[in-house]
Amino acid sequence: MSVVLTGSPALAPLLARGALLSPFKRPRPDAGFPHDRLVLPGLRVDLARLAAYERVCGFAAGDGLLPLTYPHVLGFPLAMRLMSGRDFPLPLLGLVHTSIDITRHRALPATGAYEVAVRVAGLAPHRRGTEATVVTEVRDGSAVVWESTSTYLARHRTTAVADAGSGADAGSGADAGSGADVHSGEDAHSGADAGAGAGAAGREEPGPLPSVAEWHLAGDLGRRYGAASGDRNPIHLHPLTARLFGFPRAIAHGMWTVARCLAAHGTPESVRARADFRAPVLLPGTVTYAAAGDRFELRGGDRVHVSGRVER
Repeated sequence: MSVVLTGSPALAPLLARGALLSPFKRPRPDAGFPHDRLVLPGLRVDLARLAAYERVCGFAAGDGLLPLTYPHVLGFPLAMRLMSGRDFPLPLLGLVHTSIDITRHRALPATGAYEVAVRVAGLAPHRRGTEATVVTEVRDGSAVVWESTSTYLARHRTTAVADAGSGADAGSGADAGSGADVHSGEDAHSGADAGAGAGAAGREEPGPLPSVAEWHLAGDLGRRYGAASGDRNPIHLHPLTARLFGFPRAIAHGMWTVARCLAAHGTPESVRARADFRAPVLLPGTVTYAAAGDRFELRGGDRVHVSGRVER
């Protein structure tokens, strides 16, 4: 069933509601989940906020078009409304954004009016718990012009083997419930390569990509991205609030990391991009952007934070 909204939901109350309900959730892949499709029609972009987003993510400003990752910002409040609800079976605290797959069918003018729709497509067993798939669509009239599929992992002990080729002991639980995972909402990454489970495990990984640039990330990056995107999750804002959730310092938003990589990589008007989130980026810090052909990655030393591919 489609539920039409009159405005974009406020994120702060949704984060609070999700946090309060989290202890009562019992995640499992056969649980029920919300089947509503949330629809926000006639959405227009705040151009000042868009300009701030372009600056913090490194996108070229002034071309009058939405960056490839910006529609995720528009749809995120709707996704949070679904994932913070009582009928969503995965706890928001500790939820890990493991991957995003984006398809843009044509360029999106920044001054256009769009319909944004978000739904939970389903739950699936994962070798480390239960994974939810969330689909976002942006329409211009009747045509879908942008769409994405995100996967979110709730880590818990499980005896079910989600992927026979994973090579991992699904019964281990992969340290489910450890303090390092206790955080809320989108792109809250674990420190144990949680993103690698999104279909990547068990396959031979290609070699490291050649370095292209080194980026020095300031300690206030999370606050600047939070102001531009609306995602003011406390794990990204300050060392003190990040420590409450098990991190030694604030961490960069995962969607900032992929946006910054795609800004550097460049994308055509019609494109499909995939990114797997593997490990958090601590702030302040220094990371290396690496790329070759259609592949890119963000590294910190020998550790891969994000790996992705752009299909033209």
